[in-house]
Amino acid sequence: MTPSRILVIYAHPAPRRSRANKPLARALASLPGVAMHDLYWHYPDFDIDVRVEQEAVEAAELIVFQFPVQWYATPSLLKEWIDVVLEMGWAYGPGGTALRGKHLMVLATTGGRAHSYNPDGVHGHTFDMFLLPLQQTAALCGMQWQPPHVLHDADDVSADVIDAHIAQVRAALQPWLPADGDSVV
Repeated sequence: MTPSRILVIYAHPAPRRSRANKPLARALASLPGVAMHDLYWHYPDFDIDVRVEQEAVEAAELIVFQFPVQWYATPSLLKEWIDVVLEMGWAYGPGGTALRGKHLMVLATTGGRAHSYNPDGVHGHTFDMFLLPLQQTAALCGMQWQPPHVLHDADDVSADVIDAHIAQVRAALQPWLPADGDSVV
């Protein structure tokens, strides 16, 4: 992978069926200084090349996890990536300083409506509660947690809502994008 300021770890097990993640991924891939890394394309057998992944993460300032929420969690390959790439002694624990000072941002989509993620809603919690494992992963690794960007009801929202979401994400990435004339790497 080419070193970039922003590394997007894209984990969508069925991208052809995506209404929101696919156009967001295309928009992000077009930005200077952004490297898109599609886990399901690279590792359909789940045999992750840990060293290659660690080198890409080390080169980035901002790591972005982009995924559809499935059963209140990340897709299984992203969970596997976290389990094998963020090793003790590299990402956390004694000697584990590779991620210290980097930033982690989550871009997630859900099939549920926003109002269903509250204590009185069908899901019984605010959506932020379902992101606590990722937030704690960032903390354990010495990373700075960035506000997540979540698009609810992704299967049913209009194209205008998806476009507005993409614009919000692009604006959130602005601090890490190269300024005019800056080198991308």
